[in-house]
Amino acid sequence: MRNIDLVKLHQEIEAFVAERDWDQFHSVKNLSMALTVEASELQEIFQWMPEAESNLVERDESLRGRVSDELADVFVYLLRIASKTGIDLEAAVRSKMQQNALKYPVALARGNSRKYDQL
Repeated sequence: MRNIDLVKLHQEIEAFVAERDWDQFHSVKNLSMALTVEASELQEIFQWMPEAESNLVERDESLRGRVSDELADVFVYLLRIASKTGIDLEAAVRSKMQQNALKYPVALARGNSRKYDQL
């Protein structure tokens, strides 16, 4: 995976939204709803697909394109929500990883899919 220039990407998204005067519609509530809709559209691609096939997205150009489009939609809404709430995504992810490390210690969680309260 390559580095993403989130500042530049954020600026491009903000310019796109401003040019269309869409910020008036982009409340945190509306953006969070749009995010879940796009995540559902991503799920829909895989809904009836055999699990093994779902791991072969890289090999199917058409499928890869559909997944790419939905991931992009999810990411755009995620960035907009972070921007509108003043949340530093990098800091939030690092904090959450620290919390998860405590909830899922390697000795108990390695190779195990159970939730932290069932380890």
